[in-house]
Amino acid sequence: MCTSIIYTAGDSYFGRNLDLEISFGQEVVVTPRNYPFKFRKGPSLDHHYAITGMALVKDGYPLYFDGANEEGLGMAGLNFDGPCHYFPEDPRKDNVTPFEFIPYILGQCKNVTEARKLLSNLNLVKIDFSAKLHLSPLHWLIADKSGEAIVVESTAEGLNVYDNPVGVLTNNPEFPKQLLNLSNYQSISPAYPENTLIPEVKLSTYSRGFGSRFLPGGMDSESRFVKEVFTKAHAPKGKSEIENITDYFHNLHAVEQQKGLDQVAPGQFEYTIYSDGINLTTGTFYYSTYNNNQINAVKLEKDKLDQTELLQYPLQSKQTINFQN
Repeated sequence: MCTSIIYTAGDSYFGRNLDLEISFGQEVVVTPRNYPFKFRKGPSLDHHYAITGMALVKDGYPLYFDGANEEGLGMAGLNFDGPCHYFPEDPRKDNVTPFEFIPYILGQCKNVTEARKLLSNLNLVKIDFSAKLHLSPLHWLIADKSGEAIVVESTAEGLNVYDNPVGVLTNNPEFPKQLLNLSNYQSISPAYPENTLIPEVKLSTYSRGFGSRFLPGGMDSESRFVKEVFTKAHAPKGKSEIENITDYFHNLHAVEQQKGLDQVAPGQFEYTIYSDGINLTTGTFYYSTYNNNQINAVKLEKDKLDQTELLQYPLQSKQTINFQN
């Protein structure tokens, strides 16, 4: 399970929480413009936009969980088990495997408008990366630095592309049902609620925060979707990069999962392995991990973007504590 957002405060910030029970050894990976992407069912992409994101590098190939390109387009794949359906190869369409999908879009598109055009003839093909590394059932959030966002879901009906007016994605159910469910929470507010139950009687209260009393707080994807939409909609806008990236991470941490609260198997619990975000204007990539709350950053070094070799930055997962005495 996961949560992904686009947050605009001066610049736009795109990223996600990765919630799983195991880590795959992912790291921050910058793919330069001349790294050759070899696609299983189409021509290779030998020159493309540079991409920065979180990936597992396997056999020299970056398997991106999420990322953004140098033009300010971001994309993240989130678990979508159940509704997800991938298809056999279709000679009438552009056939792309799901593990190639992020570089296929980010390598060629500057913004959501260009991504829509590339998606119009796309077929997500059921081809595993290898015999030991199978496809994950996913759907995707795509957003650009203007704040525009879409959701891509491949189901038995075909490839669906939805406008995303709230800039949030979690997991099941299908995205239109997530939006419909928001109508159940229209009265949620940061403000103190008006007494419409019995206006002529002054009701006593026992706490602040009554406007959010019925805000969902569970680990399930529907609850996280509602809570994150509310949190992000009322998040402050800072006056500096440090203020904005701090607020961005507070948005994600509002729906992070702690160990011991979401059991997926005997003795196994899902938790937020990492949270990340990229400034879609500057290309600076930020992240924190479950064991290291400090915000770490990898700057986009533009003088290194024309090479062919991947740039890899292992995650700093040891807790950093600022001792003051």
